Amino acid sequence: MTVAPSDVDAIRARVSGSSFYTAMRLMPKVEREAMFAIYMFCRLVDDIADDGTRPRPARAAALAEWRRDLEALYAGRPAGRASFLREPMQAFGLQHADFLAVIDGMEMDVVTDIRAPDAATLALYCDRVAVAVGRLSTRVFGMEEAPGAELAHQLGRALQLTNILRDLDEDAEIGRLYLPRELLAQAGIESTEPDAVIADSRVDGACRALAAQALEYFAAADRLMRSRPRGSLLAPRLMGAVYRALLDRMLAEGWKPPRQRVRIGKPYLLYLVVRCSVFG
Repeated sequence: MTVAPSDVDAIRARVSGSSFYTAMRLMPKVEREAMFAIYMFCRLVDDIADDGTRPRPARAAALAEWRRDLEALYAGRPAGRASFLREPMQAFGLQHADFLAVIDGMEMDVVTDIRAPDAATLALYCDRVAVAVGRLSTRVFGMEEAPGAELAHQLGRALQLTNILRDLDEDAEIGRLYLPRELLAQAGIESTEPDAVIADSRVDGACRALAAQALEYFAAADRLMRSRPRGSLLAPRLMGAVYRALLDRMLAEGWKPPRQRVRIGKPYLLYLVVRCSVFG
C-alpha cells in the first residue's frame, strides 16, 4: 500500500498556510521537496497517534506497519507507504534511526495519554518528536554532522516547548497534558488531570517556567546560527524567528484562563521573512 494522491493533496493543503510552508518556499526545489516529504511522514504518523476513533492496539499496529515499510526502504525493497521517502533519503543521507525515533515518539502518545510527565520523560518525548525531525532537516540544509545535531537539539526543543505552551487547550481536549509535573508542583498544582490543570490560574506560573527553558534553547540555537556553520540556514532562522515571536506573545498575554490561541499574522510573517533574508 502506498500513500494515496488524495492524502498528499490534503497534507499540502494543510501546510499551505503555515510558517513551515513559508520557510519551505524559500528553499531550492530539491530541498523543498525533501522537506515536504519529511513533513508528510511526520504528519501521517502523527495523525495515527492522534486518531481518537481507533483503539490503541489498532494505532500501535499502524505504527508498526510504518516501521516495516521503513525497514524495507533502507533494505532496498519495495517500501509501501514509505516509498515517497526514497529519493530524499538517497539524496541527503537521511538516517533510518531518525525516522524510527519519530515513530517512537508517536508511540508514547499511543501507549497512554501523556499527562504531566516528569522532566526526563518530556525531554525524551521532545527528542523523539522534534529533535529527530531536526536532524533529518539539517541534513537537507547541508549542515555538517556536529553543528547540525546541535542545531537540531536546541531549535527542536525550543519549537516543541513552544508548541506545548500554545496547544494547552487543544491537547487537554484529547486528554493530554505535556507540562512537566515538577513545574506544576512548583506552581502549587497537584492534579495531573488536563481539564483541572488548564482551568487553574496557577498554571501561568508553570507555563512561564517552561517558557524560560524554551528561551534558553532559542538563544543557544541563535548563537549557533550566528556562528555561520556551513549550510543553508534561512529556513531554520525563519522558523526560529516565528516561534520566538509566538512565545513572546504568549509571555505578554500569559496563560491564565481563559486563553486565546496566539497567531502570527501574514504581514508580520512577511516582515520576518525579509528580516531573516537580509540580516540573518
